[in-house]
Amino acid sequence: MIRICKDEDIDNLIDIWYNGSLQAHHFINSSYWKSKITEMKEIYIPMSETHVIISQNKIIGFISMVDNYLAALFIDKANQKKGAGQALLNYEKKRRDIMELKVYKDNAPAVRFYKKNGFVITQVVTDEETNKQEYVMEWTKN
Repeated sequence: MIRICKDEDIDNLIDIWYNGSLQAHHFINSSYWKSKITEMKEIYIPMSETHVIISQNKIIGFISMVDNYLAALFIDKANQKKGAGQALLNYEKKRRDIMELKVYKDNAPAVRFYKKNGFVITQVVTDEETNKQEYVMEWTKN
């Protein structure tokens, strides 16, 4: 089941985001992610349109959009590679004609996931905060 995020979901989403960030971004110091928890909780998630995916009455992941920008897509570790990320992405694809995102070049599993789902690399940029290269990727409805 996919539904809109509620205020009481935020702490759960932060846990999924933080643990997922540590897992997917092993090439960035963990202190960076820890320093972003308050911003995620108070600014980024509230400013985005966030949907959660639920399995067995538990939130297992979420997707956050800011207009057509895919700001976050995270699935808790125990539920990865079981279709939840795909379901959330497909949910947003039905609602939009175009989506853009940034993904760290060193996050090879995520780059593969987005390419498999029709996203193409349009640019390579350097994240100012981490000094790591990111791909700007775009998906357009056919």
